[in-house]
This record gives sequence, structure tokens and C-alpha cells, in this order.
Amino acid sequence: MDSQVIATIRDTLSEAEEGEGIVILLAVESGSRAWGFPSTDSDYDVRFVYVRRPNWYLSIDLEEQRDVIERPLEDGIDLSGWDVRKTLKLFRKSNPPLLEWLQCPIVYFQRHSLAQRLRALLPTFYSPRASFYHYLHMARGNIREYLKGDVVWRKKYFYVLRPLLAMHWIDKGLGPVPIEFDKLVDASVSNLVVRSAIDDLLHAKRSGAELDRGPRIAAISDFIEREMADLEPRAFEQFIPAPPVDALNDLFRSTLDEVWRDQPPA
Repeated sequence: MDSQVIATIRDTLSEAEEGEGIVILLAVESGSRAWGFPSTDSDYDVRFVYVRRPNWYLSIDLEEQRDVIERPLEDGIDLSGWDVRKTLKLFRKSNPPLLEWLQCPIVYFQRHSLAQRLRALLPTFYSPRASFYHYLHMARGNIREYLKGDVVWRKKYFYVLRPLLAMHWIDKGLGPVPIEFDKLVDASVSNLVVRSAIDDLLHAKRSGAELDRGPRIAAISDFIEREMADLEPRAFEQFIPAPPVDALNDLFRSTLDEVWRDQPPA
């Protein structure tokens, strides 16, 4: 990535910190650039986890307070962040986007120990069932919306292939799903014809070709239909309750202490 763009993103994050009175603990790329197939004009989808001062959490109306920060798209940077408390609640539910952020190779900020400690807790809190259903729902919705008929939204093949291959990854017992598309393809696509068709589509996307509506790509569409028919019946039936919350409560409290212990009170 261009060093000037990275500097601009970090400046934008620092401005959000100052304006909101927060500390950003982790900031990563989350969209097509992190997946590995950006277009020449792709936005930067920056996602972050932040913490407020302890007194903010000690209020009777805490549940009514907004725990998300979003900034309007500006200079191609789409900025959105979650409060640490919201983050830990979602981590307990094995929220797949959050698990992808924790594994993302494009990191803008990583401060204090929260992200590292969450990664260490992944084996305890990762739920194959929750992740599988998330990606299954995503694949079904995108097929229905974009890939029905003989003329399809070709760019949207990626928005079906990615969750479909994530389901493969989970079904193989490979652990939390990585954010990079190439890793999913390498683990799940052995058919050379299908692989070639995906590679051609990737090349077109990365080179800035207009992937709007066009004839269905038979090799990819047929692959999707076969794999969905094979994977859908494998959805996990057994409900497994979320692990006890104690470890995350401890992590929340220690994060507040770690970030603010040497700071003057608000």
C-alpha cells in the first residue's frame, strides 16, 4: 500500500481519537483491499476497536449510549469503529467479521495488549457453528440478489465465492476463517477449470475492468451451485452455548486499567 495513503488513514484515525476522546486499540483494513482483490478505485474500509475513559462505562444509562463511531466517506476512506465493550460481546458470540479483523495482515494501529490477548483466546471462543451460519446466510443472500438467471452481476461473484469458500474452510476444521481470498481459494478449489475462471475474474477486477452485468460465467456458476448443494445440508445442528464471560470481563477491566492508569481523570 502507498505510504502516503497509510499516513492519511492514520491521521484520520488520530483525529477521530482527539474528537471523540477515545484511544484506538486496533485499526485494520476490512474490505476488498484486505481480501486481496481491490479495484483501482476501491475505497479504504478501515475498521477499528476503541476504548473510552472508565467513567463513561460507569453510568446508569450505559445501554442507551451509542457504542459505534462512524465517519462519512471522505477521500476514499470509510471509517467505522466499535467500542471495546461491544467488541468483547461480539467476540463471545464468535462474530466472523471481528475474527477476520483480528487476523488481518493490513494493520494501521495496534496499541496495548487487547488484540494480542483476543487472538490468544480464539481457540476458546471460536464457534464453527456461528461462523458457518454467518457465511451461509451471506452466500444465500448474494446468490438470490445478484446471480440468478443468465445475466448476472459479475463483480458479485466474489461476494458469493468468499462466503462459500469460508464454509469450506470451516467444514474442513481449519479454524477461524482468514480474511485473504487467496488462502480460501488455495484451500478449497482444486478443479483447474474453476480455478482458471476465478483467476481470470480476479485479474479483471484488479486491473480495473468494469465487472457489471454480463453473461454468467458457467464454470464459476456451476461450481457455486454444486458446492452450495453439498454444503447447505452440513449446517451445524447442535447448539453450543457461548463460553463463560469471566475471561472477557477480566480482559475488559484490565484494558481500562492498562490504557488509562497513567492518565489524569476526565
